[in-house]
Amino acid sequence: MPTLWEVLKIMKSKFDPRHQKRRDIIKELFAYSFVSQDISKESKDVLDKVEEIDKKINDAASQWPIDKLNKSDLAILRLAVYELFNTDTPPKVVIDEAVELAKEYGSESSPSFVNGVLGHILNEKEGTNEPDKN
Repeated sequence: MPTLWEVLKIMKSKFDPRHQKRRDIIKELFAYSFVSQDISKESKDVLDKVEEIDKKINDAASQWPIDKLNKSDLAILRLAVYELFNTDTPPKVVIDEAVELAKEYGSESSPSFVNGVLGHILNEKEGTNEPDKN
């Protein structure tokens, strides 16, 4: 039986089942951006709200039109925005996971870009215009 420390290390790693599920969804959303295909229910849920999600992303990163964004960054942002507005997952967890996914799948600048866009969206959601101090 694993110790509590071992469990906590797994939960904060790429072996965490929730992280693996997010990776699978990101891969589906990325592939779907090129060609329609069968996707999981979770990915379909994100795509069902894609217009609303893309508007939030566009408002937060107006200098980067949706069609000009890196497809992996866009998939990560879409999942994260969906989670921020449609799940009970704490916002800091959503953003942390998105940044980790951006490190895995994006370019060198992707983690900071994803963090900035999601921070802006979260501030708008919470009705603040100041950056998160935490």
